[in-house]
Amino acid sequence: MLLATALIAGRLTAQESRPSSEPQIVEQDAPAEPIEISFLNSPIPELPAPTIASSKSEASGFAFAPVVGVTVPSKPVSEHRFWDRENRILFSVAGGLAVADFCVTRANLANGGKELNPVTRVFSGSTAGLATNFALETGGLIGVNYLLHKSGHHKLERITSYVNIGSSAGAVAWSLSHR
Repeated sequence: MLLATALIAGRLTAQESRPSSEPQIVEQDAPAEPIEISFLNSPIPELPAPTIASSKSEASGFAFAPVVGVTVPSKPVSEHRFWDRENRILFSVAGGLAVADFCVTRANLANGGKELNPVTRVFSGSTAGLATNFALETGGLIGVNYLLHKSGHHKLERITSYVNIGSSAGAVAWSLSHR
């Protein structure tokens, strides 16, 4: 009972009249005489029918607030297209460093060097296997970035590319310094 009273009071205070030029539905004033309900068998008086009032006569009762449509942007502000300029540059740099890493690694292996990466070591038995390894590495980077992009993790999408570029550049630099 207390909850119903609080909800009704909250509903009445939440209604407010707003001036507008359109006609609005306004309830008529209740009768001035008090209504007593003593028995369930007694007839209940009818409520006055709502009338249409202009904005100038809203003082006679409560007006319903107009429903306002809200538009939500289809894309968040920070979202970007997957193949935007920055991703194309990052993927090109990652691909270029993968090619450089392939060339330096292949030259070191041909001169009696040893592959230190245990994953790449599996593919280092042939030139085609080594090329496949670096192509899959670049394709995997693009795939992971796409999944991060679709799940809304745009900062992680960029960070993944930067980490891959940094590790590939480090591998190329280390391979060139240990020829």
